[in-house]
Amino acid sequence: MSEWTKSSWRTKPRIQMPDYTDQAELETVEAQLSKYPPLVFAGEARRLREELGKASRGEAFLLQGGDCAEAFDQFTGSAIRDTFKVMLQMAMVLTYGAKVPVVKVGRMAGQFAKPRSAPTETVDGVELPSFRGDIINELDFTPTARKPNPQKMLHAYTQSAATLNLLRAFSTGGYADVHEVHRWTLGFTEGEKAARYREMAMRIGDTLDFIKAAGIDSNRSAALHQVHFYTSHESLLLEYEEALTRVDSTSGKWLAGSGHMVWIGDRTRQPDGAHVEFARGVMNPIGLKCGPSMTSEDLKVLMKKLNPQNEAGRLTLITRFGAGQVADNLPRLIEAVREEGANVLWVCDPMHGNTIKSASGYKTRPFDRVLSEVREFFAVHKQQGTIPGGVHFEMTGQDVTECTGGVFAVSDENLSDRYHTACDPRLNASQSLELAFLVAEELNQLQLHQQPADTATA
Repeated sequence: MSEWTKSSWRTKPRIQMPDYTDQAELETVEAQLSKYPPLVFAGEARRLREELGKASRGEAFLLQGGDCAEAFDQFTGSAIRDTFKVMLQMAMVLTYGAKVPVVKVGRMAGQFAKPRSAPTETVDGVELPSFRGDIINELDFTPTARKPNPQKMLHAYTQSAATLNLLRAFSTGGYADVHEVHRWTLGFTEGEKAARYREMAMRIGDTLDFIKAAGIDSNRSAALHQVHFYTSHESLLLEYEEALTRVDSTSGKWLAGSGHMVWIGDRTRQPDGAHVEFARGVMNPIGLKCGPSMTSEDLKVLMKKLNPQNEAGRLTLITRFGAGQVADNLPRLIEAVREEGANVLWVCDPMHGNTIKSASGYKTRPFDRVLSEVREFFAVHKQQGTIPGGVHFEMTGQDVTECTGGVFAVSDENLSDRYHTACDPRLNASQSLELAFLVAEELNQLQLHQQPADTATA
């Protein structure tokens, strides 16, 4: 392959990116960003790669979740706290089900840009550029708001830095104490509707009581009150990514300093495109979204480009097919990986293939369809003898009404109550935790299936 530089993507075809009209202003912003400290550090990215490598072998499990798109006007400390809190609850439940550590990766501190199905939209006969996320333009339907503004990259950097600062404080300052997390989870199972999850929650409590009785408590073990929490986002706006790319002084490799893990979307994974070109040269773990249109040949080319050394933990394949389509698509991609002998981590994104328009006109995602795709993902991997290594959700810790269904039965009529997303619908706190319990049941069944026959029947 040709020599890589952090700007070599500029020689490749680019899609899903804005055309800035003021080139001088764009260059000024890029120059300013290039002087700012990176948001993450190479040692953190290396540690995440090691943990993802373990997940690819079934020795850990990835939980990746957070906002569809972060918004400037919804940025608050409490919103960050609530999402972090729910992810810790989900991770505890999944740890119990999987019997392995859960790697926690937020769609946070950088998830601002969004691909769109069309470059423009028309309202009442007026055509304007589509809204592409707060890092690029604004949601208001006016010519000024929809004009790409490079200054927004500086705002995105500042918000990301503040988000990471708070996440690091929560991760190491005692807020993540395992006993406190369990207490929050018990609150979810108190209601009659969540009674089916109470038994698992109580078993987790018994385990924690045993650990404490054995003399292992939060005061003696950092593992019980501190966590590693990583950030990730779609690497879509490449001017921003390039400006924050730095050389790791330890290894001499290039680090995308905008987040611990970056991914390439299903719309921007062209093997000869700009986004693949940028991602192939950075040392971060890379995610690759795989939808129904992903061909086996394209996947083989992409695996070679993005992970030429075939390193464990480097490449995560995030499947997004839609309920009812997993069995038609996943086996052929698994076969392509087998043929190449590739090291990959298989992760299920059950959100993006299950978006519908409700009768009331809201874009939503039915909880049952989300769960169905997760179950199909596990079933195919069980059939193929491969490892289902993680899940990827668009979710929030807030009590929104954007996805229908779940134990507290958000209905089509409820959607207008608290529909706050500017892009795609997210699972709310209770739906996210319920899904974690259901995935934990799948993981527990997988553990029983993988045990030797004499052990499983003992």
